[in-house]
Amino acid sequence: MKDIIPNLWFDKEAEEAAAFYTGLFDESRITSIQKLDGTPSGETTTVNFELAGQSFVAFSAGPLFKFNPSFSLMIQCSSNEEVDKLWNTLTHGGKELMALKEVPFSKRYGWLEDRYGLTWQILLSEHPVVQKIIPNFLFTHSEGGKAEDAVVYYTDLFPISSIEEMQYYETGEAENPNARVKFSGFHLFGRQFYAMDNDKEDTFTFNESCSLMVVCENQAEIDYYWEKLSAVPESEQCGWVKDQFGVSWQIVPESLDDLLSNGSKEQIDRVTQSFLEMKKLDTAELERVWKEAE
Repeated sequence: MKDIIPNLWFDKEAEEAAAFYTGLFDESRITSIQKLDGTPSGETTTVNFELAGQSFVAFSAGPLFKFNPSFSLMIQCSSNEEVDKLWNTLTHGGKELMALKEVPFSKRYGWLEDRYGLTWQILLSEHPVVQKIIPNFLFTHSEGGKAEDAVVYYTDLFPISSIEEMQYYETGEAENPNARVKFSGFHLFGRQFYAMDNDKEDTFTFNESCSLMVVCENQAEIDYYWEKLSAVPESEQCGWVKDQFGVSWQIVPESLDDLLSNGSKEQIDRVTQSFLEMKKLDTAELERVWKEAE
């Protein structure tokens, strides 16, 4: 396996959003832009980019899914000035979800929705920042109470993974009776993540607007992670699966990016139409189609 990369689904704003986000952090850049024709959404744009040295993907694929607070990105800041700058920039055109204030775990913390609907948490860290941006899962509604099981399952599944911390709600502390985990910090393939059960009884939950891409080195890895992560057969399409905790994943070969960017238009179109007809991606078939169109 090569990496686990957060993916963000936009209607039409992927390029604009990626340019906005990369302007917020040092060590950030857009690394590639791909445009694919003939998808169910018409022309689909995929943007690969880095934020603070971390890989992300954004794509414009139509208004099928909307961001919500079940998945957010937490920014760890080293100074009050950085907190203020990011808060003011990200809330411009967006809205506050939790006002910036002192909380038990940070002297300054807030939760916001940006102009594109993506939610962020901003925190003043009292410790040296190792990973600037940390994806955060909020298990709520039908998935409420599943945070611990999910964290244990994921850290058992992926290499270079571990649970660093697991805190629980005290009796009566959460409004939602199913909520158990107040906070969990863990690593998947060396990347840091957070997870918690929502203490409120909100109705939003995970959807395909935010997913995690598992970049596999060969077909055996694709087969393995597909079997381990696909729990909803009707969600299987074009390499996408949904697990038993409601989280969406993309199981893709490392070679897919090259096949969709380094060939002729006919080769790219042929590969696009081929993977659109697949559920689990078949690396050998995608490479065969690409070579036939040479």
